[in-house]
Amino acid sequence: MNNQPDNQNQSDDQALAKVLAGVSQAADDNLKFEETNSKDDKSKPPVGPSMPTVDPAAAADPAPTVPAMPQPSQPSPMPDPIKATDPVKPAAAAPTDPALTSIKDAALSELRPLIDKLDVAPEEKFDTYLLLLRSTDDKALIAPAHEAAKAITDESRKAQALLDIIKEIDFLSNQKAA
Repeated sequence: MNNQPDNQNQSDDQALAKVLAGVSQAADDNLKFEETNSKDDKSKPPVGPSMPTVDPAAAADPAPTVPAMPQPSQPSPMPDPIKATDPVKPAAAAPTDPALTSIKDAALSELRPLIDKLDVAPEEKFDTYLLLLRSTDDKALIAPAHEAAKAITDESRKAQALLDIIKEIDFLSNQKAA
């Protein structure tokens, strides 16, 4: 609802258009841009951005309305969380060289009593216990692996080690039940 007569609206719009045109021209005069024309080519005007001029007839028209964005009918559901996978175990049915298998078994049995004598960082000791645990599926290695995991000082690495212990316990429990 506009209480002003139409002729006053039109004169206000025309005055606004003149002011904007003057501002636009003044802005163009005050802006100086690097000329890209060659030194020999003085006949062409310098190239630069120009501000749009306001058409008085267009200024008198009301601004076009922008349609509202449609609202979604239902919120999109959250994706399912990614489940942790079981640790990768060597396939029991995979064909292996019997000589390599016997050497591996001998090395595992020789390493087991010596693992506490290793003078390595807690992370490396845990990794060694985890390797033995995954290679032998011996539940007796869970407790020392857990102790090695608790000795890790880096919080992120410690959390990962504890998760690995939990995964191994779950794996060994499911393996026995199956």
